[in-house]
Amino acid sequence: VVTQTAEAKSTCRNTGSFDRWLSGFKQDAAAAGISKQVISAALDGVTFNKSIIKKDRTQIIFSDDWLTLSGKLISAGRLKTGAAKLKYNARMFNSIKSRYGVPGEVVTAFWALETDFGGFLGNDSTIRSLATLAYDCRRPEKFHKELMAALKLLQNGDLRLGEMKGAWAGELGQLQFLPSYYEKHAVDFDGDGRRNMVKSSADALASAANYMKYLGWQKGQPWLQEVEVPRNMPWEQADVTIKHPRSQWAKWGVKRRGGKKLRADSLPASLILPMGRNGPAFLGYPNFDAYLTWNESLTYSLTAAYLGTRYLGAPKASPGRGKVAKMGYKEVKAVQTALERRGYDVGGVDGTLGAKSRAAVRDMQLKLKMPADGYPSPEFLRRIR
Repeated sequence: VVTQTAEAKSTCRNTGSFDRWLSGFKQDAAAAGISKQVISAALDGVTFNKSIIKKDRTQIIFSDDWLTLSGKLISAGRLKTGAAKLKYNARMFNSIKSRYGVPGEVVTAFWALETDFGGFLGNDSTIRSLATLAYDCRRPEKFHKELMAALKLLQNGDLRLGEMKGAWAGELGQLQFLPSYYEKHAVDFDGDGRRNMVKSSADALASAANYMKYLGWQKGQPWLQEVEVPRNMPWEQADVTIKHPRSQWAKWGVKRRGGKKLRADSLPASLILPMGRNGPAFLGYPNFDAYLTWNESLTYSLTAAYLGTRYLGAPKASPGRGKVAKMGYKEVKAVQTALERRGYDVGGVDGTLGAKSRAAVRDMQLKLKMPADGYPSPEFLRRIR
């Protein structure tokens, strides 16, 4: 199988008939055991939605630096409402934590960021969005699976067709699960016989906890801790993919927020510097890995994890040691383009500092004898150009 590059996928063109594709998908659905009634009710008359394709080609929300993104997403209103929800639903959150081991603060942070506590689930037809994306040339295999899973949710009675409205990319419910995740991980926590993550907050929040447990969440363990870093240390060790015992970070001079000593034990941790060595700093523990599977964007995952700590009483994050030059969408694309020309795989020129881009930046920083913290600067861009 030949896999398209990210650049090719973003510029591919659809040439075949959508109606002919839809007819073929109906045959696939029937072969997968979906009833004629469900296929007809869900898919008859469904049309291609050009606006969905436009949105899919122009996603740039996670290109903001971490302080900018977290500042936008973690509003005073979300902090206040989340705290009130945790207090009002304490019994439910305690039951969820008892069953799945995931604290209420963790799932409430996702609840806040995904749909404003169920206040806005999206207005797009889930079936039409998924059909459009399954037909589209960019990611047809992924969304073929998601559309099939959506039909199974209808057939199983978890959701009714009128409830299948959500985000433009087909995510459903108060925690914005794609249908395949919904089908596999949703739970009926309120006991009404349906796994309804659209209308039941209990089902939605417990399903999120169930999914986090599936992703490896360890009960009673931390997930994120804000820290302070020294002026000099082996910066190339600071990455979410690299773990050392907490005692090693303490030996290198990493301290708790406020300057107190870290506990020098064997708990594995990654040093996360979302804006480089002069910006905010965090230790990410094994539970943080679950966030990165929930959403591969480091800036989003760090925001969700950090918001959970705010609900537990953590202070507003420090901006770091000094002013950090912001590397926005255009600047990051320029860095990625220059690194690609030097032979690096940056995961596509998309304006987002993903894992491959950070690794490439770090390697180039080492070659240039610059502090290898994985975060590009204007000086770094000038030198690689």
